[in-house]
Amino acid sequence: MDKGELRWYGRILNSKFKEVQIVPISDIHYGNPLCSIKHFIRTRDFIRDNENAYTFLNGDLIEAIIRDSLGDVHTQEGTAQSQRDFIIDLLLPIQDKILGMVSGNHENRIYNKTGVDISKDIASALKIPYRPEGMLVKVIFGAGNNRTKGAPFTFWGYFTHGYGGARTKSAKAVKVERAAAWVPRADFIAMSHDHVVNVAPDVDLIPDNRGIYKDGFLSGRVSAHRKMLIKTNAYLKWGGYAERGGFPPSDLATPIILLLSPYSDKWKELPDKPRNAVKVIV
Repeated sequence: MDKGELRWYGRILNSKFKEVQIVPISDIHYGNPLCSIKHFIRTRDFIRDNENAYTFLNGDLIEAIIRDSLGDVHTQEGTAQSQRDFIIDLLLPIQDKILGMVSGNHENRIYNKTGVDISKDIASALKIPYRPEGMLVKVIFGAGNNRTKGAPFTFWGYFTHGYGGARTKSAKAVKVERAAAWVPRADFIAMSHDHVVNVAPDVDLIPDNRGIYKDGFLSGRVSAHRKMLIKTNAYLKWGGYAERGGFPPSDLATPIILLLSPYSDKWKELPDKPRNAVKVIV
């Protein structure tokens, strides 16, 4: 039992992969009358049908309204239990491609009122790692790193559902920027909750522990570590609460996080020559 402290979880993927696609899944809100399950199934099938595509579950998979919680219990489709069961059935075809799962504020409506963690139920059914607050993941694949035979490429990512309200893209984006400051050296940071896609690069300055001793002082290099800050989509059509509250329409298409080795066909599109790279398609 980790008692809440941060731990990382990892997957060793195919050594023949030259790149990996990470396709986030969040904010399905199944049970909401405006949920576009059609768009979500397209995303799920893309992950299922592409050998090098993987995902993580970033909260608010179901609407999860119960009596005395936020939301309109009279208009949601089904009960929280039937919503949970439906989402499990939808995700079972890709359960071996899920890197981990966190909880969202909608699932927490039930936990905060009853102590029942419905996100943990979903993770247990899918047999995947679960940590409610956020998850640090290590993704290992490929071979030939640093021109060394058999040496894999390693990428780090952190994902968390998110919090609070915001109406402008800049206000939404600043929240993932804050989270990125707390997880240095990660290659991507992903946050959901706000239903609007936003992608921005960021840079950490990393000092090299190795140095040269001269005239009583040590001196060493400082390298720039590039990472991607990502706000993910939702599968809700515009209307209802979002329209009444002045929130913008959701982007129903998810961003794709590309973890690239120098052997990827997309490598020629990079003007510089890093050892590896992270790009995002939106």
